[in-house]
Amino acid sequence: MIKVYLKRPVCVERIDELGTGLLDKYEIYSLSGGMWHPHDEVGHSMLCSGYLEWGDWIATGADSSHWIIPNALYEQQYGELPVIPKAVADWIEKCKHDGIAIASAMDERQFNKKVSDYFKTYYTRDQWIKLQDDFARAWLDGYQVGEQA
Repeated sequence: MIKVYLKRPVCVERIDELGTGLLDKYEIYSLSGGMWHPHDEVGHSMLCSGYLEWGDWIATGADSSHWIIPNALYEQQYGELPVIPKAVADWIEKCKHDGIAIASAMDERQFNKKVSDYFKTYYTRDQWIKLQDDFARAWLDGYQVGEQA
């Protein structure tokens, strides 16, 4: 499964393992001043001017500013991104690339067959609303690509 964690205009990266280059990128050190390691409970980011724990997120704003989002707060506010089929993800990217507005992107007369089939996978009004909500969230916040949505 592909996960896209790009919330325009904010990019969010999770600090959850060594060797990703994020420790250097965000100038994260242990409180004793050395490199931060998994056995250290809390690290300090010089770039973000704050303390963080493994699993926390660092957000980058449109102005290149950085701030720390504790994992619990991130999960509460952002939750999991919607899971959509690859055909729908491709449709979203094509529409954005072509400068098509979201309202036009959701016009069923414009869909290819796979996108049309996705929007027909409902049996109740609530399911129909959820499909539209997931599409809008995917458009605005990002998405996960899955085999089935």
